[in-house]
Amino acid sequence: MKEQGRKVIAQNRRARHDYAVIDTYEAGVALVGTEVKSLRLGRASLVDAYATVDDGEVWLRGLHIPEYTHGSWTNHEPRRTRKLLLHRKEIERLIGKTREGGATLVPLSLYFANGKVKCELALARGKRTYDKRQDLARRDADRDVQRAIGRAAKGRMREIR
Repeated sequence: MKEQGRKVIAQNRRARHDYAVIDTYEAGVALVGTEVKSLRLGRASLVDAYATVDDGEVWLRGLHIPEYTHGSWTNHEPRRTRKLLLHRKEIERLIGKTREGGATLVPLSLYFANGKVKCELALARGKRTYDKRQDLARRDADRDVQRAIGRAAKGRMREIR
Protein backbone atom coordinates (compact mmCIF):
# COMPACT_ATOMS: atom_id res chain seq x y z
CA MET A 1 0.00 0.00 0.00
CA LYS A 2 1.30 3.42 -0.93
CA GLU A 3 1.89 6.13 1.67
CA GLN A 4 -0.42 9.14 1.63
CA GLY A 5 0.17 12.63 2.96
CA ARG A 6 3.32 14.39 4.08
CA LYS A 7 5.83 13.11 6.66
CA VAL A 8 8.64 15.51 7.59
CA ILE A 9 12.09 13.91 7.87
CA ALA A 10 14.27 16.94 8.66
CA GLN A 11 13.91 20.71 8.93
CA ASN A 12 16.43 23.51 8.66
CA ARG A 13 15.19 25.87 11.39
CA ARG A 14 18.34 27.95 11.23
CA ALA A 15 17.59 28.88 7.60
CA ARG A 16 14.52 30.97 8.45
CA HIS A 17 16.57 32.76 11.13
CA ASP A 18 19.58 33.47 8.89
CA TYR A 19 17.77 34.15 5.60
CA ALA A 20 14.79 36.15 4.36
CA VAL A 21 12.80 33.71 2.21
CA ILE A 22 11.76 35.21 -1.15
CA ASP A 23 10.16 32.17 -2.80
CA THR A 24 9.87 28.41 -2.19
CA TYR A 25 9.97 25.45 -4.56
CA GLU A 26 9.22 21.75 -4.11
CA ALA A 27 11.90 19.58 -5.69
CA GLY A 28 12.30 15.84 -5.95
CA VAL A 29 15.62 14.34 -4.85
CA ALA A 30 17.53 11.71 -6.83
CA LEU A 31 18.58 9.09 -4.26
CA VAL A 32 19.93 5.55 -4.08
CA GLY A 33 18.14 2.74 -2.22
CA THR A 34 20.06 2.81 1.06
CA GLU A 35 19.54 6.59 1.32
CA VAL A 36 15.77 6.14 1.17
CA LYS A 37 15.92 3.40 3.81
CA SER A 38 17.97 5.65 6.09
CA LEU A 39 15.49 8.50 5.54
CA ARG A 40 12.57 6.21 6.41
CA LEU A 41 14.23 5.80 9.81
CA GLY A 42 14.06 9.63 10.10
CA ARG A 43 17.80 10.19 9.89
CA ALA A 44 19.02 13.27 8.01
CA SER A 45 20.60 16.65 8.73
CA LEU A 46 20.14 19.85 6.72
CA VAL A 47 22.49 21.91 8.92
CA ASP A 48 25.20 22.77 6.35
CA ALA A 49 23.14 22.03 3.24
CA TYR A 50 22.79 24.41 0.30
CA ALA A 51 21.92 24.14 -3.38
CA THR A 52 23.78 25.26 -6.47
CA VAL A 53 22.93 25.51 -10.16
CA ASP A 54 25.63 23.98 -12.39
CA ASP A 55 25.24 23.48 -16.16
CA GLY A 56 21.46 23.89 -16.03
CA GLU A 57 20.98 21.36 -13.21
CA VAL A 58 20.29 21.98 -9.52
CA TRP A 59 22.47 20.10 -7.00
CA LEU A 60 21.99 19.70 -3.26
CA ARG A 61 25.30 19.84 -1.41
CA GLY A 62 26.13 19.24 2.25
CA LEU A 63 23.01 17.19 3.05
CA HIS A 64 24.00 14.50 5.55
CA ILE A 65 22.15 11.18 5.29
CA PRO A 66 23.93 8.66 7.55
CA GLU A 67 24.74 5.22 6.19
CA TYR A 68 21.96 2.65 6.48
CA THR A 69 22.76 0.40 9.46
CA HIS A 70 21.75 -2.83 7.69
CA GLY A 71 23.41 -1.86 4.42
CA SER A 72 26.31 -3.81 2.97
CA TRP A 73 28.81 -2.87 0.28
CA THR A 74 25.89 -1.12 -1.48
CA ASN A 75 25.81 1.63 1.17
CA HIS A 76 25.99 5.26 0.07
CA GLU A 77 28.41 8.06 0.91
CA PRO A 78 26.78 10.21 3.67
CA ARG A 79 27.60 13.69 2.28
CA ARG A 80 27.52 13.09 -1.47
CA THR A 81 26.13 15.69 -3.88
CA ARG A 82 22.53 14.87 -4.85
CA LYS A 83 20.57 16.05 -7.87
CA LEU A 84 17.35 18.00 -7.33
CA LEU A 85 14.54 17.39 -9.81
CA LEU A 86 12.79 20.55 -10.99
CA HIS A 87 10.99 21.62 -14.15
CA ARG A 88 13.14 23.37 -16.77
CA LYS A 89 11.27 26.68 -16.39
CA GLU A 90 11.78 26.63 -12.61
CA ILE A 91 15.51 26.01 -13.09
CA GLU A 92 15.79 28.89 -15.58
CA ARG A 93 13.94 31.18 -13.15
CA LEU A 94 16.31 30.14 -10.33
CA ILE A 95 19.36 30.76 -12.53
CA GLY A 96 18.12 34.30 -13.30
CA LYS A 97 17.29 35.15 -9.69
CA THR A 98 20.55 33.82 -8.22
CA ARG A 99 22.70 35.60 -10.81
CA GLU A 100 20.98 38.98 -10.79
CA GLY A 101 19.93 39.46 -7.18
CA GLY A 102 22.62 37.70 -5.20
CA ALA A 103 20.08 35.31 -3.70
CA THR A 104 21.01 31.80 -2.57
CA LEU A 105 19.23 28.46 -2.60
CA VAL A 106 18.66 27.00 0.86
CA PRO A 107 16.83 23.75 1.66
CA LEU A 108 14.15 24.36 4.32
CA SER A 109 12.89 20.81 4.84
CA LEU A 110 13.12 17.24 3.62
CA TYR A 111 9.94 15.16 3.63
CA PHE A 112 8.05 12.24 2.15
CA ALA A 113 5.12 13.29 -0.07
CA ASN A 114 3.03 10.31 -1.17
CA GLY A 115 5.99 7.96 -0.73
CA LYS A 116 8.53 10.11 -2.62
CA VAL A 117 11.32 12.15 -1.03
CA LYS A 118 10.89 15.88 -1.63
CA CYS A 119 12.94 18.91 -0.64
CA GLU A 120 11.42 22.33 0.08
CA LEU A 121 13.93 24.68 -1.52
CA ALA A 122 13.93 28.40 -0.73
CA LEU A 123 15.22 31.22 -2.84
CA ALA A 124 16.55 33.40 -0.02
CA ARG A 125 18.61 36.47 0.76
CA GLY A 126 20.91 36.58 3.78
CA LYS A 127 19.74 38.65 6.75
CA ARG A 128 21.93 41.20 8.46
CA THR A 129 22.44 41.03 12.24
CA TYR A 130 20.07 43.93 12.91
CA ASP A 131 17.34 42.23 10.84
CA LYS A 132 17.65 39.14 13.05
CA ARG A 133 17.38 41.28 16.18
CA GLN A 134 14.29 43.04 14.80
CA ASP A 135 12.65 39.66 14.09
CA LEU A 136 13.37 38.44 17.62
CA ALA A 137 11.99 41.67 19.13
CA ARG A 138 8.85 41.42 16.97
CA ARG A 139 8.33 37.79 18.00
CA ASP A 140 8.71 38.69 21.70
CA ALA A 141 6.27 41.60 21.36
CA ASP A 142 3.71 39.36 19.61
CA ARG A 143 4.07 36.77 22.36
CA ASP A 144 3.49 39.44 25.06
CA VAL A 145 0.39 40.69 23.21
CA GLN A 146 -1.01 37.15 22.95
CA ARG A 147 -0.41 36.61 26.69
CA ALA A 148 -2.22 39.85 27.52
CA ILE A 149 -5.16 38.90 25.28
CA GLY A 150 -5.31 35.48 26.95
CA ARG A 151 -5.34 37.04 30.42
CA ALA A 152 -8.07 39.49 29.40
CA ALA A 153 -10.18 36.65 28.01
CA LYS A 154 -9.87 34.79 31.31
CA GLY A 155 -10.79 37.89 33.29
CA ARG A 156 -7.43 38.19 35.00
CA MET A 157 -6.33 41.41 33.38
CA ARG A 158 -4.01 43.32 35.65
CA GLU A 159 -3.78 47.05 35.68
CA ILE A 160 -1.41 48.30 33.00
CA ARG A 161 1.21 50.63 34.43
